[in-house]
Amino acid sequence: MDMIFEHEIPQGSRLYFGKSAELKREIETYAAKLLSQEGFEEIVTPFFSFHQHQQVDEKSLLRFSDKANRLVSLRADSTYDVVRLISRRLGRSTDHKKWFYIQPIFRYPSFEFYQIGAELIGEKNISLSVKIVSDLLRHFQCESYLQISHIAIPKTISSMLDIPLEVLKAGKLEALLSHKEPWLNALATLESIKKIDEVIEIVPKELKLPLEEMKELALNCGHFNVILAPLFYAKMRYYETLFFRFISNNKTLSSGGEYTFEEENSSGFGIYSDTLIETLMNREMK
Repeated sequence: MDMIFEHEIPQGSRLYFGKSAELKREIETYAAKLLSQEGFEEIVTPFFSFHQHQQVDEKSLLRFSDKANRLVSLRADSTYDVVRLISRRLGRSTDHKKWFYIQPIFRYPSFEFYQIGAELIGEKNISLSVKIVSDLLRHFQCESYLQISHIAIPKTISSMLDIPLEVLKAGKLEALLSHKEPWLNALATLESIKKIDEVIEIVPKELKLPLEEMKELALNCGHFNVILAPLFYAKMRYYETLFFRFISNNKTLSSGGEYTFEEENSSGFGIYSDTLIETLMNREMK
């Protein structure tokens, strides 16, 4: 067995001190104030859960047994627990639908991640999510670009052209462009909102509505640096249609989108506090 020195901490765990701890507190305090002003109430969910396996790959869970020998997991995801607890446990106590949380999640074998997140239960208002994240990043003078995508687009193309989704996830555009469809080439090169109307005109009818939804979000989000990525595909745990990412120096600071839970159309976002803190600390060191 390797010797563990007194100063060591497990790989994947977090240690904040001095300036980084101060910055973490500033970010969380500002986020709580901003979200409260937008009508969100705070929720802090249990560290332990019986239900994480329903939404998260069991291989990533840290699991043990409670005193009744029932399997319990350390919280590996906040969205599912927040929506489930509001809908099923607290539904008789409150009818409020906008909730935020500031808390860590934990993944096997020893990873911890701090997050700021919010859920709009029963409300598809992705523009509000984008606005809140954009406001927070602007407050901390963190330059980023907003990537807007729509999961229905790669899924539809995969079905139409019989291309595995894994090919699209890997970004192998040559598999698409080999079909020599002009509209595919237009989608592959679409980045700016200025060109989207031209693309909508020539794509198959199944793709027009998703592109219109991307256009509406881009025009109403209030963020000046927007990139459209209609062919981008990432298998998200909940987001099914529109989704977004805020990116800085090739690192994702935040992501969000629309999802359905128990037949309710909802939306939400998460800010990856650790990545944001690292980005701001690196900027100050330059």
